[in-house]
Amino acid sequence: MAHEQEPERLQKVLSRIGLASRREAEQWIRDGRLTVNGRIATLGDKVTGHDHLQLDGRPIRQPPPRQLPALLCHRSPGMPLLPVADGTQSLAARVPASAGKRFSSISPMPQIDGGLELLCADGALAARLQRAVRAQQVEFSIRVRGELSDSQQAGILAGQLDSGIKLPIQSVTASGGEGSNRWYLLVALGVSGNDLRQLLERQGVTSSRLLRTRLGSLQLERSLARGRWRELTDEETAALLNPAVAAADATPAIATGGAVPGRRGSRR
Repeated sequence: MAHEQEPERLQKVLSRIGLASRREAEQWIRDGRLTVNGRIATLGDKVTGHDHLQLDGRPIRQPPPRQLPALLCHRSPGMPLLPVADGTQSLAARVPASAGKRFSSISPMPQIDGGLELLCADGALAARLQRAVRAQQVEFSIRVRGELSDSQQAGILAGQLDSGIKLPIQSVTASGGEGSNRWYLLVALGVSGNDLRQLLERQGVTSSRLLRTRLGSLQLERSLARGRWRELTDEETAALLNPAVAAADATPAIATGGAVPGRRGSRR
């Protein structure tokens, strides 16, 4: 997918393509040796691959930037998403280097929780996705001890946090379970896992499992095993970046076969 390229400082571009260090490139700029589209470059200039660069009158060829994919991951509760200091293997460490070396997480769930996660090694794309998912509908599957009382459900729907922030909770419905473990399906708009945990604690809810099962038009598929990932398609990335498209496609797909946490019939 040809993502829109964000402008970069000229010295950073020259360093990235291996022509000079940033310090050397800055000196070239001060000495007037570099031009951008025929104009003498100045410190602070930002360029893209569409700009024509020259050093001492000779064209500088910019190789096209390698487009790194965004990844949809199924993270097990407790598994670190990104590398941690204690050396515990993270989900990102399992991803082949061809997908990138330094990942950004998009609205990550708390480590104690799990489910659908997004990783991206393209910094510009990751920033755009982070902004975009704040307007996306999110679905969580929650396992709680016992049944939620009417007052607890009403408090969750009210969405009020101790900080005064009000979360846009759209629905909370029972979705299965038996005995002391009951599953509920919660749908909200742009709510993070951390915010949801605070809301549940405020209502005195004991939650033993919190999984994100949908983010915008992205569904956590039964075919994607825990600890695994897949690349987002161009269409999926475009839908996340365009909230209008994502909202139109946000109806969960009807799955067949097997049990999904939080659905009727799940005994986990």
